[in-house]
Amino acid sequence: MKKFNELDEGFICKNCGMKVLPLGYTSRDHCPYCLYSLHVDINPGDRSNPCLGLLKPIGIEKYKDTYKIIYKCLKCHKTHKNIIAKDDDMNKIIEISSQN
Repeated sequence: MKKFNELDEGFICKNCGMKVLPLGYTSRDHCPYCLYSLHVDINPGDRSNPCLGLLKPIGIEKYKDTYKIIYKCLKCHKTHKNIIAKDDDMNKIIEISSQN
C-alpha cells in the first residue's frame, strides 16, 4: 500500500479562519498563518482518519536540514509531526519553539 498520497489542496483553516492556498511543491498539511492542522490522515494524504480533531502546534524539532512542527490532537490527544512549509509564519515558529 502506498504510504504517501500527494494531495495539495487549499482549505479554510478551522482554527483561525484564514483561506489557505495549495502549497505548490508538496502536499499542504497545515495552516501557514497559525500552524494548526487537522487530524485527518493515517498515512499522509489518505484522509482516512476518523478523528478529525484540531492539531495544536506544541513544539518544533530539528529534522535533517529543516524543522518539524510537533502537534497534539485536541480531540484524541495523540501527537503528530509535519515538516514546516516555505510560507509558514516564522514568527509563529519562533513563538512555538520558545515555549519548549
